[in-house]
Amino acid sequence: MAAGRLDLRTGFRLALLAALALRVVFGMVYWTDKPLTHDEHEYLALAASLAGGHGFTYIEPAAGTTAQFGRAPGYPAFLAMIGAGSTSAESTPTRVKLVQAVLGTATVWLIAATAGRVGPNARVGAAWVAAIYPPLVWIPAYVLSETLYSVLAIATTLALQNAAERREAQSFSFSAGLLCGVSILVRPAMLLFVPLAATWLIVRKANRQLLFFLLGAATVVAPWAVRNVLKYERLVLVASEGGVTFWTGNHPLSSGEGDLAANPDLKQAELDFRRSHPGLTAEELEPLYYRDALRHIVENPIWWAGLLARKAFFTVVPAGPSYAVHSPRYRWASVVSYLLLLPFGIAGAAMLWRRRERPSALLLLAASSLLACMIFFPQERFRIPVIDPALIVCAAALVRQSNTATSDIFR
Repeated sequence: MAAGRLDLRTGFRLALLAALALRVVFGMVYWTDKPLTHDEHEYLALAASLAGGHGFTYIEPAAGTTAQFGRAPGYPAFLAMIGAGSTSAESTPTRVKLVQAVLGTATVWLIAATAGRVGPNARVGAAWVAAIYPPLVWIPAYVLSETLYSVLAIATTLALQNAAERREAQSFSFSAGLLCGVSILVRPAMLLFVPLAATWLIVRKANRQLLFFLLGAATVVAPWAVRNVLKYERLVLVASEGGVTFWTGNHPLSSGEGDLAANPDLKQAELDFRRSHPGLTAEELEPLYYRDALRHIVENPIWWAGLLARKAFFTVVPAGPSYAVHSPRYRWASVVSYLLLLPFGIAGAAMLWRRRERPSALLLLAASSLLACMIFFPQERFRIPVIDPALIVCAAALVRQSNTATSDIFR
């Protein structure tokens, strides 16, 4: 028995070492001198502005017709903290790849810790799958918020799960709220998790935990929201990027998947929209984006129902136009690894739903990500930080179930 526990512990540690090594090697050996995307340039520019004492603003105007979107503050602040801000970088700074490799390894630990609530074998199995799963290996090499968001969001669910299962766990609840608030400032889609988590806690009659959870989240988000009200003279809870994202995902030219980069016609339509409202900032444009998209939805409900069906399809099936903007090697690695994981993840989720020790908080987080895909639009980048880790945890639960079944046979 002791030898078995030792072997599991060794296997877990080796998985974490493999996770760190793969992420460092990918970033430092393969992902070198690769051009930055528009989003990456904006994150680095905002970080440079913060580090230079200019506040959360773009120091230089965008070139030509390029848009500058209102961003959530969390990730640029993180980049500024590690000294990675730049307006001239042409590829991912080395320190970003190294720090995010560590964060990616922490995500592997959190995935394993969540799976470990089902059983020790599930913990080690989840650690190894997460360690070598290609999308989780390469995402830390990008200057994108997904890596930071993933570790914060999954940590939120682990703390909240602990809080819900302990009647006097106000410290866990408040900590979960603080983590949730920081997650929201990194990616505002985390806001959708809050009502789902609140409903779950109410059903469990964990009212004190709910109170401390909401208090923790408000402690982080409220000061930024107040800052936005004072600056823009209207409520911008986190960032103005929500307007253009909602417009992109609910436009007549939307395919049901992918952002502006994957749809040239829609990108031209967005440029025309901004030209029809000259001189307005991203914050001033946000309600106009929402208004235009909602008007079209109300006027064309049958079309919108069809769009929602396409969104649901592309949320699950990795076949949207955004995959075409990547190299064939990337597409194959991404699609094959996800399709191999998906059936095991679904089977594990169905099994866990009938068990008391299911990771409800993580499953609710995955549900909030699915909801975000339906409200806005699905894209691989939006799936990787939460949905894929949740599938890994669910798939790992099958390892525990198979071991239990085997033990019953030979008992």
